[in-house]
Amino acid sequence: MELKASNIETVRLDHLGIVAGICEELKIAERVNSLIDVTDPRRKVTCGKAVVAMILNGLGFVGRALYMTPKFFANAPVQRLLGATITAENLNDDSLGKALDEIGDFGATELYANVAFGIAMEHKLLGKTAHLDSTSMSMEGEYSAKDPEAINIAYGFAKQRPDLKQFVIQMAVTGPADLPFWHEALDGNSSDKSSFVETIQTVEAFKKELSSKVDFKWIADSALYNKNSLLQLKDVLWISRVPETITEAKALISTYFSDERWIEHSDGYKYVACKSNYGDVTQRWVLVYSREAYEREAATFQKNLAKKQTACEKELWHLENRKFFCQKDAELEFKKIAKNHEFFSISCTYEEEFKYSKKGRPTSMSQKTGIEWHAKPLFQRNEMAIQEALNTKGKFILATNDLDATATPEGSLITEYKGQQSVEKGFRFLKDPWFLSDKIFLKSQKRIEALSMVMTLCLLVYNYAQYVIRSALKKENEAIPNQLGKLVQNPTMRWIFQIMAGISVVKVLPIVNGEIFEIVSNLTVLRNKILVLLGPLVCTKYGIS
Repeated sequence: MELKASNIETVRLDHLGIVAGICEELKIAERVNSLIDVTDPRRKVTCGKAVVAMILNGLGFVGRALYMTPKFFANAPVQRLLGATITAENLNDDSLGKALDEIGDFGATELYANVAFGIAMEHKLLGKTAHLDSTSMSMEGEYSAKDPEAINIAYGFAKQRPDLKQFVIQMAVTGPADLPFWHEALDGNSSDKSSFVETIQTVEAFKKELSSKVDFKWIADSALYNKNSLLQLKDVLWISRVPETITEAKALISTYFSDERWIEHSDGYKYVACKSNYGDVTQRWVLVYSREAYEREAATFQKNLAKKQTACEKELWHLENRKFFCQKDAELEFKKIAKNHEFFSISCTYEEEFKYSKKGRPTSMSQKTGIEWHAKPLFQRNEMAIQEALNTKGKFILATNDLDATATPEGSLITEYKGQQSVEKGFRFLKDPWFLSDKIFLKSQKRIEALSMVMTLCLLVYNYAQYVIRSALKKENEAIPNQLGKLVQNPTMRWIFQIMAGISVVKVLPIVNGEIFEIVSNLTVLRNKILVLLGPLVCTKYGIS
């Protein structure tokens, strides 16, 4: 019996099997369904399965909005990824919107906390430090209707698009997998100075409910550091960057220390240990100098200084060519210019000049009609002020209420604070133009809040998968080639996803009667190696036993 083209169907699997396998390993659908129990026998897509579908869509890196999800899955092996009873048509905006509504009604923050903490505790991924930060997500639309139980989409403190309304995502990351264990969507005009403290207190209370024995040391940027916050955080350990606007901090950064006072640290850092009682809280301060930061900041300073010098010389040239009715007017104009140029020493003399009734060289018979005054400015660089400014470059201050210098020496504070990059990387991931947050189209504040939770779950799955592959490579003493062909043990998950591009599922449909025969194509030696390292549940998605 001849096999025809109509009996063969090919769908793309690519890296989606990895995402589905990791979601299964982390029991995301089960965890969500255990909390949101909505029983409806007619329902084909549970809330948990809808969340996994949105994670697959979000980590598909195809730039499709969620309402395009049926088209996203139209060319994907849906049953292999999500279960035998689900089709692409089931994953429409009604089923996904219903799931987002259920998440919003339950509470996106509470749901995420239970899911993420459960994963972290089961897989022993809670670290000793928790890195806390926030970022704004710009929105298009009016969002005038305010749901009292949802976030407020409002104008806020946006760096990129202040013309757009926004909401804020606050996230905390911990452990070897950089696991985002806490997610919270906040009003667009919320302030880190108050929300950081509230989040820390909420997480600590939530941990007690779970009987978690892990004690975090909280790490955040300078938004955490103010007198009110420090007094409220006496029961937890913290590390924060000290704002340079504080008088005590300004004085310390400007202070000159001899080479003997500086203690060398790794990667071009050195530090001086100090003590402080700012905000009536006994704490350790560490003045940190970074050579790399100094070179970067000093280069920027010199570049701006050259621009300021050009501007100053131009202003003085115009001043010198102006005529004034009296010396006082000339002095006032000079003072306006001089006060705006702290890095230049400017002085000025004033000359009077008689005006005559006729043009040309005056003679003894020429008649004087008045007096004009001219400013004669003298300009030079203020090298002392410039050097004092350069002395502050490349420096910042870390503060902590951990007073045990033996268990936590000053150098380790620098290392722990540098881990703040993990949460910043997470925000870059969420704002990636290929991610589903590129255009958040929803008009319901509750749905937006729920979708932001799903976005953070995408990051959790991504980071966990990356942790698994890197740990497996080191454990087995294996390596895979990176983009340049160099063997590495720390590939990014994005690169792993790119390696998987081109894997397909070929279905051979029965001609008369019989079973559908499936085979996964394009599984190379490298791809097989990666899938085995990622574990049996991932292998199952690719038909590897």
